[in-house]
Amino acid sequence: MTVSRSLRGHLPTPVARTAKAVRARLRGLRYAYATLPAFPPAATTPVRLLVGPTNSAGQGYAWARAAETLPGVAAVSFAIQRSAAFRFADDYGVPQSWWNQSRWARAQREHVVADYTHVMVESLRPLLGYGGHPDAAADIAVLQQAGLKVSLLFHGSDIRLPSRHAARERFSPFAERDEFTEKLEVQARRHAELVESLGLPVFVSTPDLLIDVPQAQWLPVVIDPAPWAQAARPLFSGERPVVVHVPSSAKLKGSARIDEVLTGLHERGLIEYRRITGVPHAEMPRVIGAADIVVDQLGIGLYGVAAAEALAAGRIVVSYVGSELRAQVRSLAGREVPIVEADDDTLGDVVSDLVADTESAAAQAAAGPGFVAELHDGRRAAEVLSHWLTVKETL
Repeated sequence: MTVSRSLRGHLPTPVARTAKAVRARLRGLRYAYATLPAFPPAATTPVRLLVGPTNSAGQGYAWARAAETLPGVAAVSFAIQRSAAFRFADDYGVPQSWWNQSRWARAQREHVVADYTHVMVESLRPLLGYGGHPDAAADIAVLQQAGLKVSLLFHGSDIRLPSRHAARERFSPFAERDEFTEKLEVQARRHAELVESLGLPVFVSTPDLLIDVPQAQWLPVVIDPAPWAQAARPLFSGERPVVVHVPSSAKLKGSARIDEVLTGLHERGLIEYRRITGVPHAEMPRVIGAADIVVDQLGIGLYGVAAAEALAAGRIVVSYVGSELRAQVRSLAGREVPIVEADDDTLGDVVSDLVADTESAAAQAAAGPGFVAELHDGRRAAEVLSHWLTVKETL
């Protein structure tokens, strides 16, 4: 913590707020005459799509690439960029310090209005720069007034209602109504109200979110299977089976229970447990490829990018998917999710059974690459997006 931030913590709230505003204004002077970050050149295709601004797990960029496989479509991903070490690929972006500047915001607005026909707004976050708004409603009004077609995209906790989830899931991470859960509850309710009032097309990245947004379409996550397959070693080729857990959010993934169970199996000599944190995404194929079993999460009832990547690597993926989501995928895509089911109560037995019968476990893993190739290499996402993006000719 910096000294200035520490001092602000002891100031009366109105004074602290003013001090923060003055500090931001002074910081902004550094950018007043600096060269603006470059915007992508305008495409000439009939449909020009912008996706942003969160690029969660690199999906904004991946969906843009999928959209570009459609005839007459050009696509660009925009991201508010965070730490360079954990940044995903994007087509253009700015650091938070630029996004807060009115000069850049004006240029971003002119660029978007002039160069795009369609905008997919991720997580209802503002994408035209900081204007003091808590969500993208004001930006959407600007885009629609300019004649652009707008859709909404949600990734998970941005729309998943914790109280609804806790009521239906026995091991829900939202059962405890702590400050984190309350914050998500408020956000999800506000976003749900905006979804209803805006009346825009809505996409969700995982099928479980259709419970929270029934009018939405499932837009499958997209990965490049190649680096994951190339980095994978043969299963069960080490001295002990290697079991990996890589939580993006320890609370949501149920990491405390996963650590407890897998550490116990490690201490008994049944497995080698590796809890992975702080590894840049570019290095993750090597980490996952060195594992035999990947334990994803225990309480949400879904599978997402991390599970798809491990499946593409031909790893045995263990997670709580839930019968409802499995049925949804079966109905929507005609495929069985090749993930081994486990929850808080069964994780230890499930992993023990897998390492006791490695032949059957490897057979389970063999279905993963084909599943990912069919649903998550971008073709299915492009098909879903085509219904919104395709220019319909009128007589």
